[in-house]
Amino acid sequence: MTDIALQPGFDGRIDIQLQGGDLVADDGLRTAVVLSLLTDRRANPGDALPDGSDDRRGWWADILARVEGDRFGSRLWLLSREKNLAEVRRRAETYAAEALEWLREDGIANTIEVEAETVATDRLGMKIRIIRTDGQAIEQRFNNLWESL
Repeated sequence: MTDIALQPGFDGRIDIQLQGGDLVADDGLRTAVVLSLLTDRRANPGDALPDGSDDRRGWWADILARVEGDRFGSRLWLLSREKNLAEVRRRAETYAAEALEWLREDGIANTIEVEAETVATDRLGMKIRIIRTDGQAIEQRFNNLWESL
């Protein structure tokens, strides 16, 4: 599975990676993980929305899903106004694991492990470990996840 490689941009946001004016390819699942975590999944009916509005967000292409009810992205955006507490970190782990479950469903990974951690007072980090179906282990750290929200 090859994707366009993503990298942190100058302003802390995610940007496509270029080398010599050409797009860089990613075969290591980093792009798939970044998009899964940082694309806003539609909030569940019982979720408390952080801004008090009725905007449940969601990815527009979910209406085209081949499997009924299949949704892309994560609900990590729901934590944008939360304090960095143990309970919130557990919810972040749940939301991240939910967002990455498609890797297992599509036969790309056997195991997905997610660990949220406090990187700084106002920053949530996440360690993602994926064991692919061929046995290859991939570990990725995201140390500014909270700021990205």
